[in-house]
Amino acid sequence: MPKKDGKKSSKKDSQLVLRLDKDERDQFVELCKELDTSAAREIRRFIRDFMKENSE
Repeated sequence: MPKKDGKKSSKKDSQLVLRLDKDERDQFVELCKELDTSAAREIRRFIRDFMKENSE
């Protein structure tokens, strides 16, 4: 059910499991903290940008 203000619900209802090198993951998470963001937010941003760049 959409919100009354016309915005989409921000509830996430799906997960994507990734396997990556522990050192890379730790460096990525640490860099995100330094940049005052979260790893999940940056991965979601990457996915949106990737889909936008590659859609027709």
